[in-house]
Amino acid sequence: MATFSFDIVSEYDKAEMNNAFASTEREIGTRYDFKGTPAAIAWMADKAGYKITGAGQWQCDAVLDIVRKKLASREQSAKVLDLSKEPVEANLKTTWEIPFKNGLSQDNAKLISKKLRDEAPKVKSQIQGDTVRVTSTSKDELQNVMTLLRGEDYDFALQFINFR
Repeated sequence: MATFSFDIVSEYDKAEMNNAFASTEREIGTRYDFKGTPAAIAWMADKAGYKITGAGQWQCDAVLDIVRKKLASREQSAKVLDLSKEPVEANLKTTWEIPFKNGLSQDNAKLISKKLRDEAPKVKSQIQGDTVRVTSTSKDELQNVMTLLRGEDYDFALQFINFR
């Protein structure tokens, strides 16, 4: 009997993040309420996140809202943005570094695995580094698992890859 599987990962699409960055940069340049202010967006080192600059926290939040809208229009989850760092205020500017979350932590992988054990006993889940492999003899069971996990509200983005 054939077995089917897929992997659960938490990654971001670098090309789409670049596109969201470029369109956010354009919108900041054209918005009237940002004229003559230090409002800007830049890349962090190695393009591992965004660096937002504004006149104050309110302006950084406005730029972050633009980023979220651009990500949503490109069907990317805003959950890849790690908002845990505090903004830094200096020289009449506020700078906020927002790195991207990449990969499932062990705790998040265990959380997914436990959810699958409780809700979908016919599938088998296995943690492999920063991915969770889910296997079953039925494709329908795997699709039910995907639907189940999409319905959950985790604080990290989920993608399903390598469906075999």
